[in-house]
Amino acid sequence: MPESSERGALTEAVFYILLALYVPMHGYRIMQTVRELSCSRVDLGAGTLYGAINTLLEKKWIQPVPGEQDSRKKEYEITHLGKSIMETEIRRLEELLKTGKRIVTGGTR
Repeated sequence: MPESSERGALTEAVFYILLALYVPMHGYRIMQTVRELSCSRVDLGAGTLYGAINTLLEKKWIQPVPGEQDSRKKEYEITHLGKSIMETEIRRLEELLKTGKRIVTGGTR
């Protein structure tokens, strides 16, 4: 998962995982929510999801919900840093769309 905390684009899967975690939830619910949010375009397997969760935990973009560490179904939530990453990514995507629409509809570069 090559996401960078500097300037890199997020993969679609990571984008949806972070978006899902604006509401604390456990892994299986994350998989369901990502599928729903992406209209079934992104269907995460357990291995992919938990690999992404470990990477996002290391980057401090998500965190376990306090007090849930001993629970069998560990819940996660997005951190302030993760929210900042999402805001940056949304601005990047908006700029891509703006430029693409301008060129596709016959505007200048």
